[in-house]
Amino acid sequence: MQQKNDKKVIRSWAFFDWANSAYNLVITSTIFPAYYTIITSDKNDNTIDYVTFLGRKFVNSALYSYAMAFAFLVIAVLSPILSSIADTRGNKKIFMQMFTYIGSLACCGLFFFKIETLEISVVLFVLAAIGFWGSLVFYNSYLPEIATVEEQDKVSAKGFTYGYIGSIILQLICFVFVFKPDLFGIIDSSIPARLSFFMVGVWWMVFAQIPFKNLPKGSPNFKSEKQNVMTSGFTELKKVWSQVKQMTYLKRFLFAFFFYSMGVQTVMLVATIFGEKELHLPTSKLIATILLLQIVAIPGAMLMSYLSSKKYGNVNVLIGVVLIWIGCCIAAYFIHTEYQFYALAAVIGLIMGGIQSLSRSTYSKFLPQESPDHTSFFSFYDVTEKVALVFGMFSFGYIEELSGSMRNSVIALAFFFVLGLLFLLFLKKVQPKSVAIIEE
Repeated sequence: MQQKNDKKVIRSWAFFDWANSAYNLVITSTIFPAYYTIITSDKNDNTIDYVTFLGRKFVNSALYSYAMAFAFLVIAVLSPILSSIADTRGNKKIFMQMFTYIGSLACCGLFFFKIETLEISVVLFVLAAIGFWGSLVFYNSYLPEIATVEEQDKVSAKGFTYGYIGSIILQLICFVFVFKPDLFGIIDSSIPARLSFFMVGVWWMVFAQIPFKNLPKGSPNFKSEKQNVMTSGFTELKKVWSQVKQMTYLKRFLFAFFFYSMGVQTVMLVATIFGEKELHLPTSKLIATILLLQIVAIPGAMLMSYLSSKKYGNVNVLIGVVLIWIGCCIAAYFIHTEYQFYALAAVIGLIMGGIQSLSRSTYSKFLPQESPDHTSFFSFYDVTEKVALVFGMFSFGYIEELSGSMRNSVIALAFFFVLGLLFLLFLKKVQPKSVAIIEE
């Protein structure tokens, strides 16, 4: 059995966030979406930008949303199978490594992304997303194995803090190439962005070696019996769901998490494209804004951890944060100036890391602590998030194509947050007294 609260193990675990968050910042939030929008645009603000992919025409930003939705769908199907194998073999670290190498190598391949290579580049973009999100189900499942209940808020926030710091450092390095290409004799204007994608892959792969070296190899409850690994993962999910149905508080939390995750992750994935298409902000200002968002997210995650563990309890803080998210979506529909966009980004940054960290630790606390096997429960958590993202990203792209405006898609996200809020309010009525740390 892995000894909990070991400082070296926790620090190594947090370094996985340091390693892979560079993908989340550069590829999903800043340079890649800005670069994608630029090279797929006809530079005419009065026309809709279309691209051809696999013989069909798409609105360029809708294709981006559909590609992400497909990646999340793949992960939702694959993760139960792989989690089953990891449970059976006791080797989930191997799957963390496999997804990490898939994602990091795909990022390196994006160095060759030009409009002429759009189709293969979109495929690499999908593979990078699969690598990133696929590794997280195994990474997250380590949390209850390496930290006791009372430490999980702090450890979860530590991971997100490491992630923000690491990603910002690499982002600043990328800035040197993006904003000062003449210092390196770079003439092709596309090279700085493409070089950034390559650097993300290398950064991710190199720093991931720290957790790969120091984390235990996997679940302590090795199972030797033979089973069909292609179906046992889904059988495990069904088994988890049967347990969840008996735990009203956990069931309501997962419904809440499902709906507000549709909004949180989708906002993070489309923020740059929204600023580019709806407000026509230059790339330099968009990237600087998202960087500010990441910086603000560091104290945000720490603040949420403090408020939840010392002041108001996890559920109350989540309710407050979701209310702020609803306000942000409504505000996004009405903004028209860059300074309004900056102000909104600052608020989102403050609550972005907090809601992710707090959701993970709240779920971890609600789990049956007497069980040493948490991979199946976190696989269920991961599948819940990925299915939410499939709905969130697909609906965002579909509503934009249908209505011709991303602003209408943002209002749909506000509706998802409202549903999440309602389930959190229902959760307060049935929250178990045995989970004292949730409500102080």
